[in-house]
Amino acid sequence: MPSDGPAGAGKSTVTRAVRPAGWGLLYLDTGAMYRAVTWWVQRHGVDPADPEAVALLLGDLDLRLEGGLGAEQRVWIKGHEVTAAIRHPDLTAAVSAVAAHAAVREALTGQQQAMGERGGLVAEGRDIGTAVFPDADFEGVS
Repeated sequence: MPSDGPAGAGKSTVTRAVRPAGWGLLYLDTGAMYRAVTWWVQRHGVDPADPEAVALLLGDLDLRLEGGLGAEQRVWIKGHEVTAAIRHPDLTAAVSAVAAHAAVREALTGQQQAMGERGGLVAEGRDIGTAVFPDADFEGVS
């Protein structure tokens, strides 16, 4: 599968550079979304490597992002504000296992595309241009 760039390629740096705080755009940090799902998996004591058990937790996902870049981004999953919790080292170690499941990628890609349909965002993520928004438009602001 094509990729928009490996870890450390500068995706975050570029995203921050193109989103001036005055534009009022949502910062779509897909990594925070995968971290929030991983937090949800851990909260339920589910093995992050078990695709069926993880998939069962994805119903009515209700994952929200607010702000970011110009102000601290806040992250909620199922009504739980998890902004700080999703950066814990124990959680970080499990994100790759959770993100590897097709059901997780499908659920989050759908949410990301829905956010994109509403417009007004700058998106950051490994497969943003190739898998999530392959036909994205850019409208300049003057």
